[in-house]
Amino acid sequence: MKSILTKSCLKIKTFLTQNQLKSYDYIEGSHLKNLKRILLLLLICMTPMAFAADTIPTVNLSLSAPNSPQQLVTSMNLVLVLTILVLAPSLVFMMTSFLRLLIVFSFLRQALGTQQMPPSQVMVSLAMILTFFIMEPVMKESYEVAIKPYLAEKMSYQDAFEKGAAPFKAFMIRNTREKDLALFFRIRNLENPKNIEDVPLTVAMPAFMISELKTAFEIGFLLYLPFLVIDMVVSSVLMAMGMMMLPPVMISLPFKLLIFVLVDGWNLLVQKLVESFH
Repeated sequence: MKSILTKSCLKIKTFLTQNQLKSYDYIEGSHLKNLKRILLLLLICMTPMAFAADTIPTVNLSLSAPNSPQQLVTSMNLVLVLTILVLAPSLVFMMTSFLRLLIVFSFLRQALGTQQMPPSQVMVSLAMILTFFIMEPVMKESYEVAIKPYLAEKMSYQDAFEKGAAPFKAFMIRNTREKDLALFFRIRNLENPKNIEDVPLTVAMPAFMISELKTAFEIGFLLYLPFLVIDMVVSSVLMAMGMMMLPPVMISLPFKLLIFVLVDGWNLLVQKLVESFH
């Protein structure tokens, strides 16, 4: 390879020596021809270097019949893992405190009448951070009893899934009304469970979701009441002053913000929301 590069460079040097400019009276066409020849020789010189470079690794994807049952099981496990990763955002809604937090924050924004303030991204980020704060003990327990032994190859993925889901199922059942659990047991024609282990995950998840929706709507109603009173008072004052053409929302918004800040509304709301989970 070095000899090829050396010969190519010597050819360029010889060509430049033979065609060295002896005066400045060359016409423009001759310069263009010389430039084309030089570029062609440079291209020839760089070609061996391109072939000598390391090739980029490629990934071959193909569909073929498995050679053994173990190979089929490995492929099915990969499909299962990819499916779980796709459903991960939905699992955040179904098995954590995120649903209640996000709905309550949405109700708060509507009650204040601030339209798009705070922005939706800020509200989702706040709900996500509080979700990690609330679910930290549950996630730690799940990691210790399932993920850590599985990574150490001390447990099969079936046992790891069951033990890893157990802390989340216990959290959901603690925050689910018995009436909601009984509803799905009755729909599935299942016997009443004797303990938490007897509650299927497919029953605990929908029961937890409708229970969270009801709780979030109850909190939203309580949030709306004080701001509704402010709107009614402002509307009555405007009507008494004969200013019926002035939108009451425009006048009541500063008072809503002032009262919410004076009572330290964010502190109280976040505190009560976090304490509402068992």
